[in-house]
Amino acid sequence: MLNIAEGSGRFTKPDKRNFYVVSRGSSFECVAIFDYLKDIESIDEIKYDEFYNDLDELSRMLFSLIKNLSE
Repeated sequence: MLNIAEGSGRFTKPDKRNFYVVSRGSSFECVAIFDYLKDIESIDEIKYDEFYNDLDELSRMLFSLIKNLSE
């Protein structure tokens, strides 16, 4: 979230793109954390699916931002 905010405050396309790339990587890190939490049964399958779907949507939105800034 903070990298997205920081990226939106940048003026050049490469600067913005860099922060969105880092943000997208962080979303994948979050998926790994939720995988672990599910494995150790700290969250149930329903909650895991909610988090996963939210992160998948966020990743797709960031990918679109990154792609548009690359053109």
